[in-house]
Amino acid sequence: MAESHDHEAAMADPRMARFMEADMRRRFWWSLLLTIPAILYSPLGKNFFQLSLPEPVPANWILFALTTPVVFWTGSIFITGAYQSLWKRALNMSVLISVGVLAAYVFSVAITILNAGETFYEAAAMLVTFVLFGHWMEMRSRRGTSDALQALFNLVPPKARVVRNGQVVEVPTSEIQRGDLIELRPGDKVPVDGMVREGETAIDESLVTGESIPVNKRPGDQVIGGTINQAGSIRFTATKVGEETALAQIVKLVEEAQSSKAPGQRIADRWAQYLVILAVGAGLITFGVWYGLMRESVLLALTFAISAVVIACPDALGLATPTAVAVGTGLGARHNILIKNAATLEQVSRITAVVLDKTGTLTEGRPRVTDAVGVNGFSADDVVRLAAAAEARSGHPLAKSVSDEASRRNLKVDDAISGFENLAGHGVQATIGGRRVLVGTAKLMRDRSVDLAPVQAHLDRLLSEGKTLMIVAADGTVAGVAAAADPVRDTSRRAIEGLRALGIEVAVITGDNRQTAETVAKQLGISRVFSEVLPEQKSEYVKRLQREAKFVAMVGDGVNDAPALAQADIGIAIGAGTDVAIETADVVLMRSDPADVLRAIYLSKATVGKMRQNLFWASFYNILAIPIAAGVLYPQFGIMLRPEWAALLMSASSIIVATNAVLLKRAERRLVAV
Repeated sequence: MAESHDHEAAMADPRMARFMEADMRRRFWWSLLLTIPAILYSPLGKNFFQLSLPEPVPANWILFALTTPVVFWTGSIFITGAYQSLWKRALNMSVLISVGVLAAYVFSVAITILNAGETFYEAAAMLVTFVLFGHWMEMRSRRGTSDALQALFNLVPPKARVVRNGQVVEVPTSEIQRGDLIELRPGDKVPVDGMVREGETAIDESLVTGESIPVNKRPGDQVIGGTINQAGSIRFTATKVGEETALAQIVKLVEEAQSSKAPGQRIADRWAQYLVILAVGAGLITFGVWYGLMRESVLLALTFAISAVVIACPDALGLATPTAVAVGTGLGARHNILIKNAATLEQVSRITAVVLDKTGTLTEGRPRVTDAVGVNGFSADDVVRLAAAAEARSGHPLAKSVSDEASRRNLKVDDAISGFENLAGHGVQATIGGRRVLVGTAKLMRDRSVDLAPVQAHLDRLLSEGKTLMIVAADGTVAGVAAAADPVRDTSRRAIEGLRALGIEVAVITGDNRQTAETVAKQLGISRVFSEVLPEQKSEYVKRLQREAKFVAMVGDGVNDAPALAQADIGIAIGAGTDVAIETADVVLMRSDPADVLRAIYLSKATVGKMRQNLFWASFYNILAIPIAAGVLYPQFGIMLRPEWAALLMSASSIIVATNAVLLKRAERRLVAV
């Protein structure tokens, strides 16, 4: 709205946004309903439309009756806003709108009482109507994002089943306490964040995280409020309730982003104050020149003065960046890109270097068996079967990868295991089906006198590819080798290619050994690799790039990335990262998709482009329009811009700016195409 956009935060609240937009719409339609006959009865209507309407009383009194409700009822928000602004000793657009409206109205009332000639009632009515329409259009563009927030609010079910005193009772979600045991049945929405205590199920987290595949949940796993339980029944303990939940944090991030001001907007706010002074000054100078120097009539001098004040209203300047920020953050939220504030939205476009954590960001973060080779009469399936059986009781990350590979190959794994022993740092040993099986490193095999010659060529090849090896031996004879790697995400290559196409330098940072890191980097076309980096050293590598005069973004997902995220010019937390990473980051990408980094940069560049277009248009328009409205082209060129036309042109600039911001939605095609 016109009151210095003091309602930014209110517009971020979905219910308030709906109410404010409805109020603005109602004011506009009533104003338009009264303004149309005011135009028809005005000199403009009589001269331009050549109309002869019935006049039971003089036309000026009819115009007075039609315009007064427009000025003091539908336009009361501007007068109230101006009063509040002046009370705070500040100048804003409400002051200028009120000056233009009241100048035209008060002068017209005086003319009416004195019966001294033509009035400007229609200019006052048109100014109010056009400004109301411009703000209504702005609110409509912003409400789309508020509706998206409302949809997020609606993900939380109104009631939930809570286990209390051994009984399952249904209570309002708002009454759930941290530590409550909640029962979830198939089809239920998860009311709050928690940890599974009993049962197993699959939960659709797509509405919150963007991941399309349902996620299996078992005891110890986390569940997110707003997601949908699909298959089984579980009980979970509430760990975060109310404003602590992930969903509430998402809503809060979007609301804060929409209500914050970009650096460009702060500049616009300062300029708006100067333009208020400029406009009022222009009006006074215009009147002085035409009446005092040119010796023209008071009516002509006032016509030019009021026109100058009306057209100088920097309403478009005030709308220029908030509308772009609102549409930009809304688009981001729709694509699971949460940008914490408007300043970040603007600064993301400045990124010149991106540092990507390898594990969990460029890669899936879950090792997967990529190769299995059998020797000495053992098949690849034999190697996988023996490794899966031996690792069944191990807690090592590779144990699950070999178990998953056995399942993928539909292999029956012998569960008759005895003599299991975890050989810390080297592997495991166990007796399986009467065979003494070893699974582990080359050092373990050498220590146990296992001849690796039959498999050495395979070991050399797999090691050169940067893969982690699990050598399998049975009864002292090498049976083969299984190799695992953390696979590169499907979207990583596309993301890196897109970043390089924008001229952005890409670096990968990891605690893994150089060979593994360089293998991944080579696959993705990344030339700069920081490997064997300890968690506390990551921020130092970010500083190194910053010392090279680069504007650096750090992308990570874990606690160990938090210092680097904080050090970077832009910190980006990717996927279902830890609370620490999300808290530290400036941008949160809800999906574990590196391509969202590229999408965030595209979105920022498009938004900044709209900001610049809007600021240029608004500023250029005011600079050009004020002299014309003040009469510099009259009488030489016969151009006399009456206040009603000035009102139309001023409001047109606001509508164009708001419409231009809405056109930012076209950028969505590019986001989808990544």
